[in-house]
Formats: sequence, structure tokens, C-alpha cells
Amino acid sequence: MASWVLSECGIKPLPRFFPKPRTSFSFNPTLSFNFNPPSTLPSSRYGFFNRTKNWALNVTTPITTLQYSSSEEHTKRFDPGAPPPFNLADIRAAIPKHCWVKNPWRSMSYVVRDVAIVFGLAVVAAYFNSWLLWPLYCGHGSFSNDPRLNSVVGHLLHSSILVPYHGWRISHITHHQNHGHVENDESWHPLPESIFKNLKKTTQIFRFTLPLLEVQGKTVLIFILTDLFLPKEKKDVQTSTACWTAMAALLVCLNFVMGPIQMLKLYGIPYWIFVMWLDFVTYLHHHGHEDKLPWYRGKEWSYLRGGLTTLDRDYGWINNIHHDIGTHVIHHLFPQIPHYNLVEATEAAKPVLGKYYREPKNSGPLPLHLLGSLIRSMKQNHFVSDTGDVVYYEAYPKLDGQRT
Repeated sequence: MASWVLSECGIKPLPRFFPKPRTSFSFNPTLSFNFNPPSTLPSSRYGFFNRTKNWALNVTTPITTLQYSSSEEHTKRFDPGAPPPFNLADIRAAIPKHCWVKNPWRSMSYVVRDVAIVFGLAVVAAYFNSWLLWPLYCGHGSFSNDPRLNSVVGHLLHSSILVPYHGWRISHITHHQNHGHVENDESWHPLPESIFKNLKKTTQIFRFTLPLLEVQGKTVLIFILTDLFLPKEKKDVQTSTACWTAMAALLVCLNFVMGPIQMLKLYGIPYWIFVMWLDFVTYLHHHGHEDKLPWYRGKEWSYLRGGLTTLDRDYGWINNIHHDIGTHVIHHLFPQIPHYNLVEATEAAKPVLGKYYREPKNSGPLPLHLLGSLIRSMKQNHFVSDTGDVVYYEAYPKLDGQRT
């Protein structure tokens, strides 16, 4: 079956315009972000990701990254689209070795903490009958080196928010593998000018005025087998589908036991807020910087250059709830680093990254400053050129009622 695209506020087959994910550089299978090299070479479809039963985001460091001499350093205004004078191995070498160590007991402690907070807020909301007290869960990070433990915990947590674990896992690998690529990225990718201008006016308005009410992404995590998945992943997808179905059945039963109003208050409204917040966070990790950041195509794209277009964000008090996912640059380049080591790893990598790292604005207790970044991006980041291998977002004046 075909992949799907969310377009014009509806689900349609993925147009042929979008090619399948691809990679454009060679790699050394012995130099991996894991401490143990993969036992088998990865599938060519997924490039340098090791698609074995180890369900971590296994990324091998490309060795054939271009090098630049000191005489080629920027002498004029910094160009964020220029190839960096360092490679992934340089960044990795700067990060302390202990930052790569995964502690499943520590990871589990965060799960217990988050689940306790969610249940505690739910009890308070039910007791006081207040619509203002809605639980929020948002966590993302590497858990352990044990794929079975990752799978069990992943299915429990993802099913609770109606997300099929393996479907998300496989799609998220594609997102990490193709970050910063105009056609191949999976989430909040830019639209080429020709496609944007052919959208209905209502779609353009909703996409850039009420974006959090409309899921922005190329693919939908459906539960049946599609060409998003390999034949060997059939059992994984079926397992996730069964877990999702069980959760959906549980919610239906609770609806009869507790009543629709109580379920709407304790699950429906919090779920809606969670989805909007997740879209808000994901969008601002790839958009909304004061300076225009590049997107790539063709030979100009590389894993490193695409990853360097991601942005760190400061969420104030919410940083800890987010498991420090605001340190998004290092997370995207090295997704196997546990979330509780991301802050230290980021600080260690900053001297290597130089101007390619954009220091996030400091937040108050609540990240209200990010609303300005979102509004500015909604007004300025509409589409990219149909041509060119290094492109930048452009604004569509007619969207704001202006004349061209």
C-alpha cells in the first residue's frame, strides 16, 4: 500500500514528488556511536542506521566528510549553509565517554516519576472536578541497551498515548536519517513553492495560522503494513497494532464505566493539549530562528549538515519534564546519548560546533518567549524554492493579505 500525506486538511496518498529516503555518503561500519560495532551491515534503504533487532537509533559516523583548511575559514559574514570545518568524529571526540553510557535503572526512575506525576494530577483533577488541572506527559530519549526492555517500556508508554511503538520507531529513524532534507525529512519539512501555491487558500491559512490544530508531516503512523516498513518488520508492526487496539478498547470500556464527561476531562482534553504541545516543540526545534537556516537537497545534503540546522530551546521549568530534549542538536546528531547526559554532552561539543551552534534564548519559568518565535516563523517560513540544493524559507505576502 502507499504511504500517506496529510494535505489540505485530509489524508491523501504520498505524491510521487517525494522520493524514498536515501543517503549520499559512505560510512565505516566499525566506527559507531555504540561502543560495540554492529554485527551486520545496515540495509541500503536506511543508510547508516543499523536495522537489526537492536531498536536503538544506531548511527555510524561517516568517514568521508569533507575537510577544510584554516585558510578557508569564514572571513566575511558567517554562512550557515557552508560546509562546516569539522566532522561528526570531531564532535564525538569532544563528548565525554560516560555521556554515552545508558543506565536502565536511572531511565526507569524517570518513567516511574513521570507516571506518578500524571496519575497524581489525574487524581487531583478528578477530586476537585477542575478543568484547569490537566496532566501532560512529554518524554523522549534513549532508554537502555536491552532491546527487549526498550520494547516493553516503549509499548506500554506509546500505547497509553495511542501511538504504535514500532511504527513511530521506524518513522523516527527516517526523520533522524534525513533531517534537514527538503524532500526526505519526515516531520515539519518545508513545502516547495510549486506545491505550496497549489494548495487551497483554506489549507494555507490553517497551516500557517492554526498549525497546532493540524498535524504536519509526510507520513501517518498507520497500523497496517505499508511500504514504510520492510517485510521483516511485519511482526513488530503487528505487535504494536495489537497493543494499540488493546489501549483503544480500554478507553472505550472506561468511557462506559466513568462516563464520557469524566473521560473527556481526564484523557480527551489532556491528549489534545499534549498533541498540540508536541507539535509546537517539534516545529520550533527545526524552525523559528532569527536568522534564516538552510535546507538541503541532492549532493549538498549530508547527515552532519542537516543535523546542524536543528535548534536548541530553553523551556524553563519544563526542561526537566521534557527530559532535556531542548538540547536538540546533539540529540539529533547522536540520538543514542541518554537524555540525562544531553546537557553535559552539548556543553562539551560547543567549542567544536562554533558558530554552527545557535545558543538558545534563556527562558523564564515558562517558555513564553517561544510564542514570539512561533508567530514570526508562521509569518516568514512558508515555502522553499523548487530548485537549488541549498535553499531557505521564503514568505508568501498574499498569505497576510498583502499584494505582491
